[in-house]
Amino acid sequence: MKLQPIRSYLSHWLNQVDEHSIHSPFFFDFYKNVIKKSRKAPTHSQIEALRSSLVSNNTEVATEDLGAGSHINPNGKKSIADIAKNSLSPEGISQLYQHIIRYNDSKYIVELGTSMGLNTLYLAEKKDAQVYTFEGSKALANIALTHFELFEKQNIQIIEGNIDSTLAEFLQNPKKINFALLDANHRYEPTMRYFNLLVRRFNDKSILVVDDIHWSEEMEKAWKELYQHKLVYGSIDLFRCGVLFFDPALNKQHFVLSL
Repeated sequence: MKLQPIRSYLSHWLNQVDEHSIHSPFFFDFYKNVIKKSRKAPTHSQIEALRSSLVSNNTEVATEDLGAGSHINPNGKKSIADIAKNSLSPEGISQLYQHIIRYNDSKYIVELGTSMGLNTLYLAEKKDAQVYTFEGSKALANIALTHFELFEKQNIQIIEGNIDSTLAEFLQNPKKINFALLDANHRYEPTMRYFNLLVRRFNDKSILVVDDIHWSEEMEKAWKELYQHKLVYGSIDLFRCGVLFFDPALNKQHFVLSL
């Protein structure tokens, strides 16, 4: 048994605070109107029906390097059900992402790590937003594209290929990113590299979410460096994911909260 996840969970549990300990007006409002409301959000029946069908689909697909956080053997083939069970965000996390982009009225969204596109579909529910999603696995990109077509989403652009090259090319466009989700390669070095690329296209109101921040010692190291970064002025550790804010008015505040 690996002790690191247990230690991480206990540390988070011991350090988390509730709304009564949040004295910052901004973070109190964010907790009340984003985190708490996302818990009570009604189920998106169509997307969740798709999730249910995926976790029971035993069709095998070729798997490529899906990143350390996928928990998937990168060699050979895996069933769609196994990939869905190990790589898809839980419904509550997808709902949280959707609430965040509504909160800061995101119009220009970047997602690193499409997987089979369920988070992407949640993000694309905001009809005035354009979602650019990056996926390194051709098999997963094709599955996701099928789902986008099924839902008739016109505001999603999937960018297939090695994110190490496709992201740098994409960011030649100077347009500011309102929201970014980092859920691709769950290792220290790629996480820091993607952050340093993305942060050039953020403004004061941009929000970055990093998935699986306690998945490994590498990811915990990355998370600690990210929330202490000189350009990050506020952060929330929700255990499953971390949320970073870039507004200097927040004055370097960090909170450990529960979902």
